[in-house]
Amino acid sequence: MANHKSAEKRAKQTKKKTSRNISAVSKLKTSMKKLRSSVTGESKEKAAELLKSTTAYAMRLASKKIIHKNNAARKISSISKLYNKMK
Repeated sequence: MANHKSAEKRAKQTKKKTSRNISAVSKLKTSMKKLRSSVTGESKEKAAELLKSTTAYAMRLASKKIIHKNNAARKISSISKLYNKMK
C-alpha cells in the first residue's frame, strides 16, 4: 500500500482510470458483436448504422490512447471486410 499522500492519490486515480478504460474497451467489443450479428442477420440498414458508430468509437478510443491506433485500424478493417462481404 502507498506510504505517501501523493502515492495514495495516484493509486486512487489509476484505479478510476483503469475502470473507465476497461468499460470503454468492453463497450467497443459489445458494439462489434452487435455488428457481426446484424451482418449475419442480413439487416443492411442496421449493419450500416452500426458500422459507422463502431468505427467512430474505435477511432475515438485510439485518439484517447485507450487502445493502440493499429489495434483500432485492425478492428475497423475486419468489421469493414465483414460488412462488404454482406453486400
